[in-house]
Amino acid sequence: MNSKAYLGNPSKTSEVLSKYGISAQKRFGQNFLVDSNVLNKIVESAGITKEDTVLEIGPGIGSLTQYLCESAKNVICVEIDTKMIPVLEDTLSEYENVRVINEDILKVDIDSLIKESGADKIKVVANLPYYITTPIIMGLLEKEANIDSITVMIQKEVALRMQEGPGSKDYGALSLAVAFYSDANIKMTVSPNCFIPRPNVDSAVIRLDVLDEPKVSVKDKDRMFRIIKGAFEQRRKTLTNALSHSSAFKTDKNNIEKALLEMGKSPSIRGEELTLEEFAHLSDILE
Repeated sequence: MNSKAYLGNPSKTSEVLSKYGISAQKRFGQNFLVDSNVLNKIVESAGITKEDTVLEIGPGIGSLTQYLCESAKNVICVEIDTKMIPVLEDTLSEYENVRVINEDILKVDIDSLIKESGADKIKVVANLPYYITTPIIMGLLEKEANIDSITVMIQKEVALRMQEGPGSKDYGALSLAVAFYSDANIKMTVSPNCFIPRPNVDSAVIRLDVLDEPKVSVKDKDRMFRIIKGAFEQRRKTLTNALSHSSAFKTDKNNIEKALLEMGKSPSIRGEELTLEEFAHLSDILE
């Protein structure tokens, strides 16, 4: 495996960066992964086979891309940094099963990409920039595109937040959104030593298996997520006070108290104590 993949080490990565006069761009959150074991484990965690079409977000110089090309049927890369395109043409020149698109993933029509590739579904794999992790993941989930799974390297703290349950200090709007659309499973943690340059935090690889149907039934999911957002805008407040002062969801304090009592909940409960099912129920009552 990975017979042609050569970028999983510091010396080869430094060589490519030097050749093209590249330094990590803070505005794109670039940290280049230089550990072949980690690269292999990402591919394994994603369950990539020769039947799969993979969408990689932010390939950078192509380190992970090489490993994906070795394992997948087809790889589609979306790279926002124009300076990386000639680098990728070089580092991926050995592979015929890869397509590179110079675009912002937040603006890409993913279903069109899937259709053009001839696949029914895709698997998303990425080493995501920390500063834009949540918008990218939420964008992928909310589009409800034909995505089988999303396997990403992200900041460990954010990964933990994604799989937290009620009552935890890390439980919040992101936890609930991820739980609504997918099953989350942290596969491994990754040391800062595995990157050039070294980030200041630990990383983690998390896999989100996207559900065919959302985990709970709700009359209006947009309203439910506005309520969730409002509940965690000021998480120290009770749910009643947080929602009655929320910019995300406008309703009278009495309505919230009545809805909570109808659910058998105290009006002094905090948002972090409600499950996804209970937020869906609250949303339906407040319709």
